[in-house]
Order: sequence, then C-alpha cells, then structure tokens
Amino acid sequence: MLAIYIILSVVVSLVAGAYLGKRYHEKKLSEKAGQASDIIEQAKKTGENLKKEKVLEGQQKIQEQREELEEKFKTREKDLDKKEKRIMRKADRLSKKSNHLEKIEDSLKQDQEELKKLKEKGQKLIAKEKEYLEELAGMSSQEAKDELMERIEEETERYYARKVSEAKKKAEEKAEEKSRKILATAMQRYSAEQAEGNTVTSVSLPSDDFKGRVIGRNGRNIKTFEALTGVEVMVDDTPEMVVLSSFHPVRREIAKLAMEELVKDGRIHPVQIEEKVEKARERMVERIKEAGQDAALDTGVDLSPKLIPLVGKLKFRNSYGQNLLRHSLEVSFIAGMLAEELGLSPKPARRAGILHDIGKSVDHEVTGTHAEIGAELARRYGEDKLIVNAIAAHHEDEEPESLLPVLVQTADTLSATRPGARRETYEKYIERLENLEEIAGSFDGVTKANAFQAGREIRVIVSPEEVSDNRASKLAYDIAREIERDLDYPGEVKINVIRKAEFVEAAQ
Repeated sequence: MLAIYIILSVVVSLVAGAYLGKRYHEKKLSEKAGQASDIIEQAKKTGENLKKEKVLEGQQKIQEQREELEEKFKTREKDLDKKEKRIMRKADRLSKKSNHLEKIEDSLKQDQEELKKLKEKGQKLIAKEKEYLEELAGMSSQEAKDELMERIEEETERYYARKVSEAKKKAEEKAEEKSRKILATAMQRYSAEQAEGNTVTSVSLPSDDFKGRVIGRNGRNIKTFEALTGVEVMVDDTPEMVVLSSFHPVRREIAKLAMEELVKDGRIHPVQIEEKVEKARERMVERIKEAGQDAALDTGVDLSPKLIPLVGKLKFRNSYGQNLLRHSLEVSFIAGMLAEELGLSPKPARRAGILHDIGKSVDHEVTGTHAEIGAELARRYGEDKLIVNAIAAHHEDEEPESLLPVLVQTADTLSATRPGARRETYEKYIERLENLEEIAGSFDGVTKANAFQAGREIRVIVSPEEVSDNRASKLAYDIAREIERDLDYPGEVKINVIRKAEFVEAAQ
C-alpha cells in the first residue's frame, strides 16, 4: 500500500508539475507576445516617421532642383534672346549688303555691255590700223611678227648672255671672297713669332781674363776647339764674351754647349775640350730627338722613331733666315686649319705640313731637291702615299693626287711670304710697297695707287673722264704685266682698278 501510495504521490506530483509548468510557459508566451506586439507597433510608428521625413527631404530636394533648373532656363533664355537680336542685326546688315551687291551687279552688267561695245569698236579700229600699217610698211602682219620674233630672240640672247656673264662674275667673286675668308681665318687663328736667324752665337765669360784660357798657350786651345767643332771662335770683339761663328747651326749649337761647359768647369785644355765637345754632341742628339718629339706632340701627329730626329734637326736649320722647325709647325697648323674650314679632316694636313721640309734636314746623304728627298724619306719610313705625294708636290715637282698637296702648298706660301717670316728688313719691305705703288701710278689716268695686305693687293683709283670702263679693264692687265716684268715677289699681287666719279657742291 505504501508503495502504491508513493507511486500515486509521484504521479500526482508529476501531473501537477506538468500542469503548473504549462501554465507558466503559457504565461511567459503571453507576455512575450505582448512585448512583440509592442515592438512591432513601435517599429511601425518609427517607420512611418522615417517615411515622412524622407518624403519631406525628397520634396525639398526636388523643389531646390526645380528652382535651380528654372534659374538656368531663365539665363539660357536671356542668352538666346541676345543671340537672336545679334542674328537679327546681322541679317539686317546682310540684307543691306545684298541690296548693295545687286546694285553693283547691275552696274557691272552695264559696264560689261559698254566694254563689249568698246571692244568691238577697238577691234574695228585695230583692223583698220593694221591695214594702214601694212600699206605703210609694205609687209603683211605675219612678216611683221616674224621680224619682231627675230628681234626678240636677239634681245633675249644678249640679255641672257649678259646675265650669264654677270652670274659667272659673281660666282668668281664669291669663290674668291670665300677663299680669302678661309685663308684669313686660318691666318688669324694661328700666330707665330717672326723669323730669326743668324750665323753667330755668343757665350758669356766671367771676365776678360778668361779669354786667355780660351785661347791657350800659342792658341792651342782655340785651334783644338775650332778643329773639333768646325766653328770660328772670336774672342777680341766684345768684352766678357766669346762669339762663335758658323753657317751650320748644328755645329754652332754643339760648340755653344761645349764652350758653356768649359767655362763652367774652368779647366780648358785640349783633352778637356775633346771630352766636352763629345758630351755636347751626345746632348745635341738628345735635344734633336726632344725637339722632334715636342713638334710631334704639338701637332698631334704620331711619327715614326726614324722620322722624329729628322724633324728635330729642322730646329737647328734656317732657310732665308726662317727657322725650319718653326716654319714646319706653322705650315702644319695652317694646313690643318684650312682643312677644317673646308670641312676636311685636319690630321692628314697637319701630318703632311710637319713633314713637308724634312728633305732639308739631311746634308748630302742623297741627291735631288728637298721635296724629292723628303718624299723618299717618308716613303722609306712607311708614310701613307697621300702624305708622300703631298711632300713631293708641295713645290709642284709632282702632280697632286688629292687636295692635300694644295693645302700644304698654300700653307707653305702663307708661312713663307707673311711680313717678317723670312729675313727682310723693314726698309726693304717699305721699298717693295713703294715700288708697287710707283709702277701703278706711272700709267695715264691713274689718280691714286695704294698697296694693301703686305703688297698682295694694289687699289688703283682712275679718273672717270680719262679712263672708260673698257680702258680700266685693259689698265689692270697692263699694270699686272708691268709688275711681273719689273719686280721679283713671292705669291700673287691683285690689281684692283676703281673708276669712281664724285660730284661735290656747297649749299650757302
């Protein structure tokens, strides 16, 4: 019974608990449903409020855009009104112009009709005049045309012949002007010292008493020195100085070096003289080599070791008083500048210029002209055939095979003939200019003659009353031939005859 009672109690408790739990859940669900209903209601109200706000904002924006568009439409309408007015004004002007053009067109039509009538009338008059002229001339119109054409052809031939002559003359003048400009540019770009050359060299002595040592007992020292060096020693002319005289510059330079060493040492006797002369010769060989290397370096030319001493020897040789190494350097630089002015490579020109006179560096080792000897030396030591030809042809001993010999020949002439390049006293220079002016002024009709450009040009002023144009041309030829006959000069002399008329009046 107790067990049944317990079971019933448990069942009743479970049923009661289940009922109470169900009621509790139903209550909770009822509460949640109420809360959900409240939330939904609240959400609906909030949505309605937001909807109203957005609608109001949209309406406000639409209103603003509508006002903005209306303002734009009003502005555009004003612009269109202005354009319409301008178009109307233009239309009025065009209408007026159109009316004016119509009047002009009517006037042109009338003029055209009158012109047509005048043309017909003119044709009739021309026909009558033609018949009248044919009667007077005794030839038909075709014959007159043929004769006219012949005259026109003759006049045309003369005209074009004159034009061709003028063009040729202008071309020659332009070419001459260009060549002068090239030469002048090259000469302006290069400046060198004037020539100096003599046959004596002086060596200073500590005192006049030292001259006795130089002479030696019974003159043995001076005789030994002269025999070893090949120069003449003069000890009596100038105080505290010994003068060495020789036409051979290398020997003179060796003697100078030896004498300076003897004076410096103070001991002078035949054995010492022989030793110092031998050392001077060795030093001379080195100086010749250094001079050749310096010349190659200055001109930017890579020379054969065999040619460098030959170039160096030119430093101690002179031609017409002009130092040959300076002359060769000058020819090298001028030839290179001429090549640059003509748009050519300057290196071959400089090379040919520095080597063009190496034939003068040898004494009597080979025979022939210095151009031939120089060309043979260059060929022997591996120079290019164009360089060899430039050396051989720079005095026209051979025909030039390229423009290179012409450049070297031109540079050689410029270097040799410029004032002061070769030994020529100032008085001789002035005398030559005066002789040129005297010859030009000796002809009839010449009022003035002036020499310019170191005697390279003479400007001759003639009287226009006494000398005609044809006579002026002949006068220039006569003066040129007279100068060739009476004067010796290097290069070319240009005779420029000027026929000039001047009229002067004074206003009071």
